[in-house]
Amino acid sequence: MTDPHDVFELAAQHEQVVFANDPATGLRAIIAVHSTALGPALGGTRFYSYPSTGAALRDVLDLARGMSYKAALAGLDLGGGKAVILGNPETDRSEALLRAYGRFVETLGGRYRTACDVGTCSADMDLIARETRFVSGRTVAHGGAGDSSVLTAYGVFRGMQAAAEFAWGEESLAGRRVGVAGVGKVGRHLVRHLVEQDASVVVTDVSDAALARVRAEHPEVDVVASTAELVAAPLDVYAPCALGGAVDDDVLEVLSARVVCGAANNQLAHPGIEKSLADRGIVYAPDYCVNAGGLIQVADELDPAGFSFERAQQRAEGIAATTREVLEVAARDAIPSATAADRLAETRMRDVGRLRGIWVP
Repeated sequence: MTDPHDVFELAAQHEQVVFANDPATGLRAIIAVHSTALGPALGGTRFYSYPSTGAALRDVLDLARGMSYKAALAGLDLGGGKAVILGNPETDRSEALLRAYGRFVETLGGRYRTACDVGTCSADMDLIARETRFVSGRTVAHGGAGDSSVLTAYGVFRGMQAAAEFAWGEESLAGRRVGVAGVGKVGRHLVRHLVEQDASVVVTDVSDAALARVRAEHPEVDVVASTAELVAAPLDVYAPCALGGAVDDDVLEVLSARVVCGAANNQLAHPGIEKSLADRGIVYAPDYCVNAGGLIQVADELDPAGFSFERAQQRAEGIAATTREVLEVAARDAIPSATAADRLAETRMRDVGRLRGIWVP
Protein backbone atom coordinates (compact mmCIF):
# COMPACT_ATOMS: atom_id res chain seq x y z
CA MET A 1 0.00 0.00 0.00
CA THR A 2 1.29 3.47 -0.94
CA ASP A 3 2.39 5.61 2.00
CA PRO A 4 0.38 8.88 1.77
CA HIS A 5 3.37 10.68 3.31
CA ASP A 6 5.95 9.30 0.84
CA VAL A 7 7.12 12.42 -1.01
CA PHE A 8 9.03 10.34 -3.55
CA GLU A 9 5.86 8.47 -4.42
CA LEU A 10 3.71 11.60 -4.58
CA ALA A 11 6.30 13.46 -6.66
CA ALA A 12 7.33 10.54 -8.85
CA GLN A 13 6.98 12.68 -12.01
CA HIS A 14 8.85 15.68 -10.59
CA GLU A 15 12.55 16.52 -10.76
CA GLN A 16 12.83 18.32 -7.43
CA VAL A 17 10.79 19.31 -4.38
CA VAL A 18 12.17 21.79 -1.84
CA PHE A 19 10.70 22.43 1.62
CA ALA A 20 11.62 25.92 2.83
CA ASN A 21 11.41 26.60 6.57
CA ASP A 22 12.41 29.82 8.34
CA PRO A 23 11.09 29.90 11.92
CA ALA A 24 12.31 33.47 12.50
CA THR A 25 9.88 34.86 9.91
CA GLY A 26 7.25 32.11 10.05
CA LEU A 27 7.98 31.05 6.47
CA ARG A 28 6.78 27.58 5.52
CA ALA A 29 6.93 27.03 1.76
CA ILE A 30 7.21 24.26 -0.80
CA ILE A 31 8.85 24.71 -4.20
CA ALA A 32 8.18 22.02 -6.81
CA VAL A 33 10.09 21.71 -10.07
CA HIS A 34 8.24 19.34 -12.38
CA SER A 35 10.37 19.48 -15.53
CA THR A 36 13.24 21.53 -16.93
CA ALA A 37 13.41 19.59 -20.21
CA LEU A 38 12.60 22.72 -22.22
CA GLY A 39 14.39 25.22 -19.97
CA PRO A 40 14.34 26.64 -16.44
CA ALA A 41 11.07 26.17 -14.58
CA LEU A 42 8.88 29.26 -14.37
CA GLY A 43 5.75 29.40 -12.21
CA GLY A 44 4.07 31.59 -9.65
CA THR A 45 4.11 31.56 -5.87
CA ARG A 46 0.73 30.89 -4.25
CA PHE A 47 0.16 32.27 -0.71
CA TYR A 48 -2.75 30.32 0.73
CA SER A 49 -4.18 28.94 3.97
CA TYR A 50 -4.07 25.22 3.30
CA PRO A 51 -5.85 22.86 5.71
CA SER A 52 -2.71 20.71 5.96
CA THR A 53 0.83 20.36 4.69
CA GLY A 54 -0.33 17.36 2.68
CA ALA A 55 -2.95 19.46 0.90
CA ALA A 56 -0.32 22.10 0.12
CA LEU A 57 2.06 19.46 -1.25
CA ARG A 58 -0.56 17.91 -3.49
CA ASP A 59 -1.56 21.32 -4.80
CA VAL A 60 1.98 22.48 -5.58
CA LEU A 61 2.78 19.20 -7.34
CA ASP A 62 -0.33 19.45 -9.52
CA LEU A 63 0.31 23.12 -10.27
CA ALA A 64 3.96 22.53 -11.18
CA ARG A 65 3.04 19.75 -13.58
CA GLY A 66 0.43 22.02 -15.15
CA MET A 67 3.06 24.71 -15.70
CA SER A 68 5.27 22.29 -17.66
CA TYR A 69 2.39 21.48 -19.98
CA LYS A 70 1.34 25.12 -20.21
CA ALA A 71 4.81 26.29 -21.24
CA ALA A 72 5.21 23.46 -23.74
CA LEU A 73 1.83 24.05 -25.38
CA ALA A 74 2.49 27.80 -25.54
CA GLY A 75 5.73 27.16 -27.42
CA LEU A 76 7.97 28.59 -24.70
CA ASP A 77 11.49 27.35 -23.96
CA LEU A 78 10.65 26.99 -20.29
CA GLY A 79 9.93 24.20 -17.87
CA GLY A 80 7.28 23.99 -15.18
CA GLY A 81 7.50 24.77 -11.50
CA LYS A 82 5.37 26.24 -8.76
CA ALA A 83 5.65 27.30 -5.15
CA VAL A 84 3.22 27.63 -2.26
CA ILE A 85 3.63 29.61 0.93
CA LEU A 86 1.49 28.15 3.70
CA GLY A 87 -0.41 30.84 5.58
CA ASN A 88 -2.93 33.63 5.38
CA PRO A 89 -1.64 36.36 3.05
CA GLU A 90 -3.79 38.93 4.85
CA THR A 91 -2.19 38.33 8.24
CA ASP A 92 1.08 36.46 7.62
CA ARG A 93 2.58 38.44 4.76
CA SER A 94 5.63 40.49 5.74
CA GLU A 95 8.75 41.87 4.10
CA ALA A 96 10.90 39.59 6.24
CA LEU A 97 8.94 36.47 5.24
CA LEU A 98 8.98 37.29 1.53
CA ARG A 99 12.68 38.07 1.58
CA ALA A 100 13.40 34.82 3.41
CA TYR A 101 11.44 33.05 0.70
CA GLY A 102 13.50 34.87 -1.94
CA ARG A 103 16.70 33.51 -0.41
CA PHE A 104 15.41 29.96 -0.80
CA VAL A 105 14.55 30.66 -4.46
CA GLU A 106 18.10 31.95 -4.96
CA THR A 107 19.59 28.69 -3.65
CA LEU A 108 18.12 26.89 -6.69
CA GLY A 109 20.40 28.92 -8.95
CA GLY A 110 17.78 29.66 -11.58
CA ARG A 111 16.31 26.18 -11.98
CA TYR A 112 13.12 27.76 -10.64
CA ARG A 113 12.00 31.31 -11.42
CA THR A 114 9.06 32.66 -9.48
CA ALA A 115 6.23 35.08 -10.29
CA CYS A 116 2.78 36.06 -8.95
CA ASP A 117 -0.10 33.71 -8.25
CA VAL A 118 -3.13 33.54 -5.95
CA GLY A 119 -2.33 35.55 -2.81
CA THR A 120 0.74 37.32 -4.20
CA CYS A 121 1.21 40.42 -6.34
CA SER A 122 3.87 42.35 -8.24
CA ALA A 123 4.82 44.37 -5.15
CA ASP A 124 5.61 41.07 -3.40
CA MET A 125 7.85 40.10 -6.32
CA ASP A 126 9.77 43.37 -5.86
CA LEU A 127 10.53 42.37 -2.27
CA ILE A 128 11.47 38.81 -3.23
CA ALA A 129 13.76 40.23 -5.91
CA ARG A 130 15.83 41.97 -3.24
CA GLU A 131 17.11 38.50 -2.34
CA THR A 132 17.10 36.65 -5.68
CA ARG A 133 17.68 37.31 -9.36
CA PHE A 134 15.15 34.73 -10.41
CA VAL A 135 11.88 36.67 -10.29
CA SER A 136 9.41 37.71 -13.01
CA GLY A 137 6.18 39.67 -12.75
CA ARG A 138 7.73 42.62 -10.92
CA THR A 139 6.12 46.05 -10.99
CA VAL A 140 6.60 48.22 -14.06
CA ALA A 141 8.51 50.72 -11.88
CA HIS A 142 11.09 48.01 -11.25
CA GLY A 143 11.38 46.96 -14.89
CA GLY A 144 8.87 44.13 -14.74
CA ALA A 145 5.76 43.12 -16.63
CA GLY A 146 3.42 44.19 -13.87
CA ASP A 147 0.09 42.47 -13.31
CA SER A 148 0.11 39.27 -15.38
CA SER A 149 -3.65 38.85 -14.93
CA VAL A 150 -4.13 41.30 -17.82
CA LEU A 151 -2.84 38.90 -20.47
CA THR A 152 -4.14 35.84 -18.62
CA ALA A 153 -7.65 37.21 -19.05
CA TYR A 154 -7.00 38.20 -22.66
CA GLY A 155 -5.79 34.69 -23.50
CA VAL A 156 -8.83 33.11 -21.83
CA PHE A 157 -11.08 35.44 -23.81
CA ARG A 158 -9.40 34.54 -27.11
CA GLY A 159 -9.55 30.84 -26.21
CA MET A 160 -13.24 31.25 -25.39
CA GLN A 161 -13.85 32.79 -28.80
CA ALA A 162 -12.08 29.85 -30.46
CA ALA A 163 -14.19 27.39 -28.44
CA ALA A 164 -17.35 29.31 -29.37
CA GLU A 165 -16.41 29.05 -33.04
CA PHE A 166 -15.99 25.30 -32.62
CA ALA A 167 -19.33 24.97 -30.79
CA TRP A 168 -21.53 27.34 -32.78
CA GLY A 169 -19.66 28.10 -36.00
CA GLU A 170 -18.75 31.68 -35.10
CA GLU A 171 -16.39 33.17 -32.56
CA SER A 172 -18.70 36.01 -31.57
CA LEU A 173 -19.92 35.89 -27.98
CA ALA A 174 -22.52 38.60 -28.50
CA GLY A 175 -25.74 37.55 -26.80
CA ARG A 176 -24.20 34.44 -25.26
CA ARG A 177 -24.82 33.93 -21.55
CA VAL A 178 -21.42 33.57 -19.85
CA GLY A 179 -21.11 32.60 -16.18
CA VAL A 180 -17.86 33.67 -14.52
CA ALA A 181 -17.05 32.03 -11.18
CA GLY A 182 -14.42 34.18 -9.48
CA VAL A 183 -13.96 37.84 -10.37
CA GLY A 184 -10.66 38.56 -8.71
CA LYS A 185 -7.69 39.72 -10.75
CA VAL A 186 -8.25 37.58 -13.86
CA GLY A 187 -12.03 37.20 -13.73
CA ARG A 188 -12.51 40.95 -13.45
CA HIS A 189 -10.51 41.59 -16.65
CA LEU A 190 -12.34 38.74 -18.39
CA VAL A 191 -15.70 40.32 -17.54
CA ARG A 192 -14.56 43.55 -19.19
CA HIS A 193 -13.67 41.73 -22.43
CA LEU A 194 -17.02 39.92 -22.41
CA VAL A 195 -19.07 43.06 -21.77
CA GLU A 196 -17.20 44.89 -24.54
CA GLN A 197 -18.24 42.08 -26.91
CA ASP A 198 -21.90 42.34 -25.86
CA ALA A 199 -22.03 39.04 -24.02
CA SER A 200 -24.61 38.61 -21.26
CA VAL A 201 -22.57 38.06 -18.09
CA VAL A 202 -23.45 36.60 -14.68
CA VAL A 203 -20.83 36.37 -11.94
CA THR A 204 -20.21 35.05 -8.45
CA ASP A 205 -17.37 35.27 -5.94
CA VAL A 206 -16.76 34.53 -2.27
CA SER A 207 -15.45 38.10 -1.89
CA ASP A 208 -18.08 40.81 -1.48
CA ALA A 209 -15.41 43.40 -2.31
CA ALA A 210 -14.63 41.72 -5.64
CA LEU A 211 -18.33 41.60 -6.53
CA ALA A 212 -18.80 45.24 -5.53
CA ARG A 213 -15.91 46.28 -7.78
CA VAL A 214 -17.38 44.45 -10.78
CA ARG A 215 -20.84 45.88 -10.06
CA ALA A 216 -19.39 49.39 -9.98
CA GLU A 217 -17.52 48.92 -13.26
CA HIS A 218 -20.26 46.99 -15.09
CA PRO A 219 -23.74 47.64 -13.66
CA GLU A 220 -25.29 45.50 -16.39
CA VAL A 221 -23.64 42.33 -15.04
CA ASP A 222 -25.85 39.98 -13.03
CA VAL A 223 -24.69 38.56 -9.68
CA VAL A 224 -25.66 35.30 -8.00
CA ALA A 225 -24.91 34.18 -4.47
CA SER A 226 -22.86 31.05 -5.10
CA THR A 227 -21.07 28.92 -7.66
CA ALA A 228 -23.73 26.22 -7.18
CA GLU A 229 -26.41 28.73 -8.20
CA LEU A 230 -24.29 29.90 -11.13
CA VAL A 231 -23.67 26.47 -12.69
CA ALA A 232 -27.32 25.50 -12.29
CA ALA A 233 -28.48 28.60 -14.18
CA PRO A 234 -29.04 28.63 -17.97
CA LEU A 235 -25.60 29.30 -19.50
CA ASP A 236 -23.91 29.10 -22.87
CA VAL A 237 -20.39 29.31 -21.41
CA TYR A 238 -19.09 28.45 -17.95
CA ALA A 239 -15.83 30.19 -17.00
CA PRO A 240 -14.24 28.88 -13.76
CA CYS A 241 -11.77 31.58 -12.67
CA ALA A 242 -11.13 30.73 -9.01
CA LEU A 243 -9.39 27.68 -7.54
CA GLY A 244 -9.04 24.21 -9.08
CA GLY A 245 -11.45 21.28 -9.11
CA ALA A 246 -14.27 23.46 -10.41
CA VAL A 247 -15.68 20.84 -12.78
CA ASP A 248 -16.80 17.79 -10.83
CA ASP A 249 -19.59 15.24 -11.09
CA ASP A 250 -22.09 17.43 -9.26
CA VAL A 251 -21.41 20.35 -11.61
CA LEU A 252 -21.74 18.13 -14.68
CA GLU A 253 -25.10 16.90 -13.45
CA VAL A 254 -26.65 20.39 -13.63
CA LEU A 255 -24.47 22.28 -16.11
CA SER A 256 -26.29 23.52 -19.21
CA ALA A 257 -23.32 25.33 -20.79
CA ARG A 258 -22.10 24.13 -24.18
CA VAL A 259 -18.59 25.55 -23.57
CA VAL A 260 -16.33 25.39 -20.50
CA CYS A 261 -13.46 27.85 -20.70
CA GLY A 262 -11.93 29.65 -17.74
CA ALA A 263 -8.76 30.84 -16.06
CA ALA A 264 -8.59 28.49 -13.07
CA ASN A 265 -5.79 25.92 -13.00
CA ASN A 266 -6.57 22.19 -12.72
CA GLN A 267 -10.29 22.65 -13.36
CA LEU A 268 -11.12 18.96 -13.76
CA ALA A 269 -11.78 17.47 -10.33
CA HIS A 270 -10.64 13.93 -11.14
CA PRO A 271 -9.53 11.69 -14.02
CA GLY A 272 -12.46 10.74 -16.20
CA ILE A 273 -14.20 14.10 -16.06
CA GLU A 274 -12.68 15.01 -19.43
CA LYS A 275 -14.43 12.03 -21.03
CA SER A 276 -17.71 12.90 -19.32
CA LEU A 277 -17.49 16.41 -20.77
CA ALA A 278 -16.84 15.02 -24.26
CA ASP A 279 -19.64 12.45 -23.95
CA ARG A 280 -22.08 15.23 -23.10
CA GLY A 281 -21.00 17.27 -26.12
CA ILE A 282 -19.49 20.02 -23.98
CA VAL A 283 -16.60 21.85 -25.63
CA TYR A 284 -13.86 22.05 -23.02
CA ALA A 285 -11.02 24.48 -23.71
CA PRO A 286 -8.23 22.99 -21.54
CA ASP A 287 -7.30 25.36 -18.73
CA TYR A 288 -3.54 25.39 -19.24
CA CYS A 289 -4.06 26.04 -22.94
CA VAL A 290 -6.21 29.15 -22.55
CA ASN A 291 -4.75 30.61 -19.34
CA ALA A 292 -1.17 30.75 -20.64
CA GLY A 293 -1.29 34.50 -21.26
CA GLY A 294 0.07 35.32 -17.82
CA LEU A 295 2.98 32.94 -18.28
CA ILE A 296 3.67 34.45 -21.69
CA GLN A 297 3.63 37.92 -20.12
CA VAL A 298 6.10 37.20 -17.31
CA ALA A 299 8.27 35.05 -19.59
CA ASP A 300 8.73 38.06 -21.85
CA GLU A 301 10.71 39.71 -19.04
CA LEU A 302 13.45 37.18 -19.76
CA ASP A 303 14.00 38.60 -23.25
CA PRO A 304 17.48 40.19 -23.45
CA ALA A 305 15.91 43.33 -24.94
CA GLY A 306 13.65 43.79 -21.92
CA PHE A 307 9.91 43.44 -21.46
CA SER A 308 7.52 44.48 -24.23
CA PHE A 309 3.78 44.31 -23.51
CA GLU A 310 3.00 44.57 -27.23
CA ARG A 311 5.23 41.62 -28.04
CA ALA A 312 3.75 39.57 -25.19
CA GLN A 313 0.19 40.38 -26.26
CA GLN A 314 0.97 39.38 -29.83
CA ARG A 315 2.23 36.04 -28.56
CA ALA A 316 -0.83 35.63 -26.32
CA GLU A 317 -2.97 36.16 -29.42
CA GLY A 318 -1.71 32.75 -30.53
CA ILE A 319 -3.75 31.11 -27.77
CA ALA A 320 -6.79 31.23 -30.08
CA ALA A 321 -4.97 29.24 -32.77
CA THR A 322 -3.62 26.76 -30.21
CA THR A 323 -7.11 26.23 -28.81
CA ARG A 324 -8.45 25.56 -32.29
CA GLU A 325 -5.65 23.05 -32.91
CA VAL A 326 -6.41 21.23 -29.65
CA LEU A 327 -10.14 21.02 -30.41
CA GLU A 328 -9.49 19.89 -34.00
CA VAL A 329 -7.09 17.15 -32.87
CA ALA A 330 -9.66 16.02 -30.29
CA ALA A 331 -12.39 15.82 -32.92
CA ARG A 332 -10.15 14.11 -35.48
CA ASP A 333 -8.86 11.46 -33.08
CA ALA A 334 -12.14 11.08 -31.14
CA ILE A 335 -10.48 11.88 -27.83
CA PRO A 336 -11.29 14.41 -25.10
CA SER A 337 -9.79 17.86 -25.65
CA ALA A 338 -7.83 17.59 -22.39
CA THR A 339 -6.16 14.44 -23.74
CA ALA A 340 -5.42 16.17 -27.04
CA ALA A 341 -3.77 19.10 -25.25
CA ASP A 342 -1.68 16.73 -23.13
CA ARG A 343 -0.48 14.84 -26.21
CA LEU A 344 0.55 18.02 -28.01
CA ALA A 345 2.44 19.29 -24.95
CA GLU A 346 4.07 15.92 -24.28
CA THR A 347 5.21 15.64 -27.90
CA ARG A 348 7.02 18.97 -27.67
CA MET A 349 8.59 18.14 -24.31
CA ARG A 350 9.76 14.80 -25.68
CA ASP A 351 10.98 15.92 -29.09
CA VAL A 352 12.64 19.17 -28.02
CA GLY A 353 13.43 18.16 -24.46
CA ARG A 354 15.57 15.19 -25.46
CA LEU A 355 18.02 17.73 -26.91
CA ARG A 356 18.27 19.49 -23.55
CA GLY A 357 17.79 17.05 -20.68
CA ILE A 358 17.59 18.42 -17.15
CA TRP A 359 18.40 22.14 -17.05
CA VAL A 360 21.28 23.11 -14.76
CA PRO A 361 22.60 26.62 -14.11
